Amino acid sequence: QVQLVESGGGLVQTGGSLRLSCAASGRTFRPYLMGWFRQAPGKEREFVAAITWSGGRTYYADSVAGRFTISRDNARNTVHLQTNSLTPDDTAVYYCAAARALSTVGETTPRAYDYWGQGTQVSVSS
Repeated sequence: QVQLVESGGGLVQTGGSLRLSCAASGRTFRPYLMGWFRQAPGKEREFVAAITWSGGRTYYADSVAGRFTISRDNARNTVHLQTNSLTPDDTAVYYCAAARALSTVGETTPRAYDYWGQGTQVSVSS
């Protein structure tokens, strides 16, 4: 069984930065894809960024491209999301997710992912 644990959330002012981390544990953790999603109150869960575990190919939502950077540390089974130039619109619970294999629904769809963390709150004040 794979477990994902996020950390690094918090409260920052507009323009600030946070580095989110997702630590994965499991007997044989070898996902195809790792992703970050977020969900604000009253809104649907939305894609933020993803990275392939093997080749390191990255994907970003238009709303965060150029401000957020996803990276992975294969040796430590950890994925990071560096968030810069934060605005109140970035306020949400951020979830880490892992996909075991390539899915036909694409990397930006929650249904493509098999495992989810419990989430970490990011709050940005104006």
